[in-house]
Amino acid sequence: MKQLNIIGGGLAGSEAAWQAANNGIDVTIYEMRTKDNLTFAHKTDTLAELVCSNSFRNDDVTSAIGLLHEELRILGSLIMEVADSTKLPAGGALAVDREVFAKTIEDRLIAHPRIKVVRKEIESLPEEGLTIVATGPLTSGSLTDSIIKVTGKDQLAFFDAIAPIVYKESIDFSVCWMQSRYDKVGPGGTGQDYINCPMNKEQYYKFIEALIEGDKTEFKEWEKSTPYFNGCLPIEVMAERGVETLRFGPMKPVGLTNPHNPDEKPYAVVQLRQDNKLGTLYNIVGFQTKLKYGDQQRIFKTIPGLENAEFARLGGLHRNTFIKSPELLDEHLRLKSHKHIRFAGQITGVEGYVESCATGLLAGIFAANELNSKTIENVPDVSAIGSLLRHITVNANSSSFQPMNVNYGLFTPLDGKVKKLNRPEAYSARAIAAIKEWGAGL
Repeated sequence: MKQLNIIGGGLAGSEAAWQAANNGIDVTIYEMRTKDNLTFAHKTDTLAELVCSNSFRNDDVTSAIGLLHEELRILGSLIMEVADSTKLPAGGALAVDREVFAKTIEDRLIAHPRIKVVRKEIESLPEEGLTIVATGPLTSGSLTDSIIKVTGKDQLAFFDAIAPIVYKESIDFSVCWMQSRYDKVGPGGTGQDYINCPMNKEQYYKFIEALIEGDKTEFKEWEKSTPYFNGCLPIEVMAERGVETLRFGPMKPVGLTNPHNPDEKPYAVVQLRQDNKLGTLYNIVGFQTKLKYGDQQRIFKTIPGLENAEFARLGGLHRNTFIKSPELLDEHLRLKSHKHIRFAGQITGVEGYVESCATGLLAGIFAANELNSKTIENVPDVSAIGSLLRHITVNANSSSFQPMNVNYGLFTPLDGKVKKLNRPEAYSARAIAAIKEWGAGL
């Protein structure tokens, strides 16, 4: 019998089950939630419950997330099909009636002749049998312990300390420059591995004041028991500990010479570090934050050289559970050390409903093809779903790996001749053509 077990009945697990079952595989979904046993975040025991927003974000095909929507539709996504059938008025966004959405997903899965849903907590990774782990950011303690035992204690994170990420092309290099402190050449480095944004004394103190006065988000109730640790203090908390704290921390100006003004030493320096192998994205070092998104954009754009910065991701700090996928997973989402186990959803380090669904769709397809002894072509790198897959398995820097939404910074760059204004349409056309061809071969 061709059997697949899926641990977790959220978006990723539901999508994976649908894809595998439609490819002739018998699937058992194990979901630990029951009406009498819910997590801190869930309100129901319904499969595919939307825990936070009811929005799948921008549905415009020329946005990265809208393009991912369209690719999933092309590939026969259950999640997208039901989202489209339960959508509510939301301007350019795709928003759904969350209760009808989840109930419809559950009904479709239960009605499928090849899918069985078992309400049971799985406490450890199975030693045999093809399995997809899609347990999300609230993975149970016992299963978490099992993952740590199998992968190593340094391979699992319990707290997102997310620094903002900026598109390199939006940084002003007439102000900024490339240099490592003391020109140090680290592993794979050149001595020019950081982008440096200089501040004078007045700019620095205004920046500190803005950080302290900025509007912050509050921890959710279920996050409050997870304390800060010194390795990921929010930038505003460091600022509150003393106005000079950041100058002796992530913004220290030592070992750097500004080639635009070599005779004047900066009072403080904000550094950005390359965040992907393509070199299109740079994260602001040490800038994890609880500032609300509007204040992040307003305050961080006062940094010299970032006045016109475009953000691929804004900062954050919250409780989460995710594995270091670039070290642990192969390009078919299999655990390299235990290839009968795949991971999908937020536990892989993707952020967002649709991104979780995308990894679930791929995991289901990959598992079904493995059980059917069928070989398929690699997911095209130029697609949104392929770019996301390669980011979490190949392209992300494992040492700074943090959850990521899909964005054009993850894509193979376009030909330099394409004007900036025309790039979204060019990315979209290239991706849709590639994913249609790939999908036809499934």
